[in-house]
Amino acid sequence: MLIDWFTVGAQVVNFLVLVWLLKRFLYKPILDALDSREKRIAQELAAADASKVEARSERDAFQAKNVEFDQQRAALLNQATVEAEAVRHRLLEEARQAATTLNAKRQEALRNEARNLNQVIRHRTQQEVLAIARKALADLAGTTLEAQLGEVFRRRLRELDGEAKERLGQAIRTATSPSVVRSAFDLPPDQRAAIQAALNDTFAAEIPLRFEADRDVIGGIEFAANGQKVAWSIADYADSLEERVAELLQEKGRPEEG
Repeated sequence: MLIDWFTVGAQVVNFLVLVWLLKRFLYKPILDALDSREKRIAQELAAADASKVEARSERDAFQAKNVEFDQQRAALLNQATVEAEAVRHRLLEEARQAATTLNAKRQEALRNEARNLNQVIRHRTQQEVLAIARKALADLAGTTLEAQLGEVFRRRLRELDGEAKERLGQAIRTATSPSVVRSAFDLPPDQRAAIQAALNDTFAAEIPLRFEADRDVIGGIEFAANGQKVAWSIADYADSLEERVAELLQEKGRPEEG
């Protein structure tokens, strides 16, 4: 069998042309499309990875913000608790101080009332003692209370000890104004003369005197010279009586032992 080389050559040429045409118009577009698709898929995968990383970053940031928010909330709650406790303590302390102050004021008011009552009782007692003594002396001795008080006062002058007498004498000698004799009542002339004589004899000098009536000198006589004084009053006995009554009431108010 003879080979037709022309035919073979033509077929080879046709095959090569066909291969070139397939490569040029079929394989290359397909390969380019495959490459483009592969690149697009790679880009999409990269974008997905980037989105995933960004989502993870946002999630971490959100979690961090949640943790920070929880910490801030806990700190604010703790601060509010501390401040509320401080306010509670301050209000309790203010209430305690107010109660203490109120109690102190009440105690002071009670003490003032008791002191005022004691003063009223004391003054009334002195007045009653004075009235009773005056009446008793008038009924029993036939003399006035003033006369007896003057006698007691003159005896008190004569019984002055050395130191008290020296101080009073020094006050009399250095006085720039007349000495004062005070009494709750106006002394009659004979009483004034008797007291003047007693003072002159006691201090061996002529002592200038001024006599005054003073309601505060209850049932007694007071001699004052340059800041020094000697006095006798029924108030002295009233004070002693008041002390004894107070002691008696205190003893009665004590709980019984046993």
